[in-house]
Amino acid sequence: MQRIPMTSNGFEALQAELKVLKSEERPNIIAAISEARSHGDLSENAEYHAAKEKQSFIEGRIAELEDKLARADVIDTSRLAGKTVKFGATVKLTDEDSGESFTYKIVGEDEANVKEKKISIASPIARAMIGKEEGDTAEVSAPGGAKSYEIVSISWK
Repeated sequence: MQRIPMTSNGFEALQAELKVLKSEERPNIIAAISEARSHGDLSENAEYHAAKEKQSFIEGRIAELEDKLARADVIDTSRLAGKTVKFGATVKLTDEDSGESFTYKIVGEDEANVKEKKISIASPIARAMIGKEEGDTAEVSAPGGAKSYEIVSISWK
């Protein structure tokens, strides 16, 4: 069974989503299905079919979250340090072609959010940076061609 790396914040967010699905969404959809059943003929009942579809989605998401939480490898990023890029690092990069700078934190797949400057450990750019040190170049295969980024700094905030 493959472990899934995530920060404690990511783990707590998944737990909170699971709790909402089980304690609020599931009972609401059961009530909606019951209400739709009371309207009669189920073969032509659009409310019933929509509610059953939503129930299927909710149950699938619950199963997915339970699996991820069971396989979670929670990493306390506040205790990490070092000179090489690894999970939990905040890395400042410079695009060697354009000179543009970026700062990203490497997090678990479910926590990734480019707007918050968090990238997944499984993303091509994160994979290219893992194990590199300040001053090294990370080569990334992008859809538009290969890109080179210089690792300017590594921090553990």
